[in-house]
Amino acid sequence: MPGPLFAVAAYFGAASAPAGVSLLWAVIALLAIFLPGLLLSLVGLSLWSRFARAPTALAMLAGINAAVVGLLAAALYNPIALTAIHGAFDAGVALTGFGLLHWRRVPPILVAALCIAASLVAQRLA
Repeated sequence: MPGPLFAVAAYFGAASAPAGVSLLWAVIALLAIFLPGLLLSLVGLSLWSRFARAPTALAMLAGINAAVVGLLAAALYNPIALTAIHGAFDAGVALTGFGLLHWRRVPPILVAALCIAASLVAQRLA
């Protein structure tokens, strides 16, 4: 089941069922949670082809995209960068990790392991 919301829906469906029909009620609860999103995606796909051709819609989507990038940059700076980067070494590790991910295409799990190793080495030396 994809995610805790669906698991909880199935559990509540089974838990609230009368004796002997808990599987049926769990399936009904899962369908009740899946169905609205499924129907919206089916309707949305048919409407998207018309929506994507309108120049004003494309301009709106470009503006929304820019706003999302701005929000992500603000979220990266305020809670993350301010609390995680304490000096030049931390900034160097972060920039090196970004460079490895972006330009060298190193797998993210390896970059995370290298950053953790650099942090542990820096703590031992300090």
